[in-house]
Amino acid sequence: MPPRYRAELLRMMATFVDSELAGAAGFADLINAAPGIEERIAAARIVLEKTVHAQRVLRLMGEFGADTARYYTHHPWTARLEPGTGSAPGRNEHDMRLSIFDYPLTGWTDAVVMNLLMGRAVVVQLGELAQVSYQPLAEAFRDILPVETRHAGLALEGVERLMQTEGVSAVEAAVALWWPRVAATFGRDASERFARLTALGLRHTPNAELRAARERETSDGLAGLGLERV
Repeated sequence: MPPRYRAELLRMMATFVDSELAGAAGFADLINAAPGIEERIAAARIVLEKTVHAQRVLRLMGEFGADTARYYTHHPWTARLEPGTGSAPGRNEHDMRLSIFDYPLTGWTDAVVMNLLMGRAVVVQLGELAQVSYQPLAEAFRDILPVETRHAGLALEGVERLMQTEGVSAVEAAVALWWPRVAATFGRDASERFARLTALGLRHTPNAELRAARERETSDGLAGLGLERV
C-alpha cells in the first residue's frame, strides 16, 4: 500500500472515529435531560451505537498499526468550547473530530435539533464514504449507514415532540444556530486535497454537491414538519 494512500486512509478513519466518540459523549451528558423515558431510551441507544461504530472502524485502524491504545485511556471527548466562543479550533493529531463536535449542547432542544441536522449530513457523507477503494472500510460504512439513518429518524420524531412542548420558534432558533455549523463539516468547495483523494479512490463526489444534497434533503424534512430556516 503506497504511503500516501495509507496516510489518507488513516486520516479518514480517525476523523470518523473521533467524531463518533465526541458526538456520543456529548449526547450522553444529556440523556437525563430528556423529558420522558422513551426519549432517554432513544438517546442511550444512539450513544451506544455510535460508540460501536467507532470501535468497528478503530479495529481497522489497528490493522494499519495505528496507536489504538490512546482510545482506551482518558480523553476529553466531552470537551466543548465555552458558550459564546468563536470558531471551533482546527484538528490536531490527537483529536480529529469534525468541528461541529467542539460546540456545546445547551439543553435537550439543542441536542435533538443538532442530532437531526447532523444526522442528515452523516447519511449523505456515509453514502460517499461507502464508496472508498479500501473495501473493508467501505463495507464497514455500508453497514453503519442504515443505523445512522435510523438515528436521524429518531431525531425527527424528537423534533416533532419538541414542537408541541417547546414551540415552533424554539426549534427554529436551534435550526438557525446549527445549520451553518453542519454545513461547515463538508469542507471547502474547491480543494487540492479532494483531487488527490479522488485519484486514490477515496473520494468521488465534490464537497459542494454533497452539501447541496444535504441542504435539499434537510430542507424537505423541515418543510414536512412545517418548519423554516430562520
